[in-house]
Amino acid sequence: MDDSDDRGGEPPCFEHLIAGGESVDPQIARDVARFRKAERVRLLAGREMSVEDRKIGTDILIGGLDRMVAPGLGMRIAAYWPIRGEPDLRRWMASAHERGAQILLPVVVRKDQPLEFHEWTPGCEMARGVWNILVPTSGTELVPDTVIAPLVGVDEACFRLGNGGSYYDRTLAAMQPHPRTIGIGFAGCRLKTIFPMPWDVPMDEVLLSDGTRLSHQARNYAAASPRTTT
Repeated sequence: MDDSDDRGGEPPCFEHLIAGGESVDPQIARDVARFRKAERVRLLAGREMSVEDRKIGTDILIGGLDRMVAPGLGMRIAAYWPIRGEPDLRRWMASAHERGAQILLPVVVRKDQPLEFHEWTPGCEMARGVWNILVPTSGTELVPDTVIAPLVGVDEACFRLGNGGSYYDRTLAAMQPHPRTIGIGFAGCRLKTIFPMPWDVPMDEVLLSDGTRLSHQARNYAAASPRTTT
């Protein structure tokens, strides 16, 4: 959500470079942070497109989400309020609400802490939150079963490059049970790798505006499967 550098090694304290008991070399962490920062700048610039191209891409994303998620009564779906040229899913959010799903928006309550998800309804009162992002003023805090996260970039294993604050990683790592996670982005956001660190949490699935769908599970299965020769 903000533009900090992916926890990239801030001396003299390297406690944040230990995740799940696994230590990370501070120089590697700094190198990865610099790489991600440069890629973030490049990919954000790539979001500039014509109104028509943006509409076509958004329509493809909305149609794909309908098939992937099929919103219905009792579902709790966390989406997002679009900033910085992100795909605008508000039309889909309103439609999902009409079909009985509860739509939630992420709220930064405290810096460097997990997000909360507050209920949103079409026309509800909104206010400027942290980093000037609109959030519901009186939405009930709920736990989503599906989280739709915007992508600045995404790699072949479905690891997400976000705006740099690590809020989604921090939040998803703390959620039990783990919700279904879907990354949403425009087609030009693909990378070979973001050089994932131990604290990075991959998306379960990814949907891009050219109709491309990626799956972390399918990628892992393919990597684990033995190759055969004929």
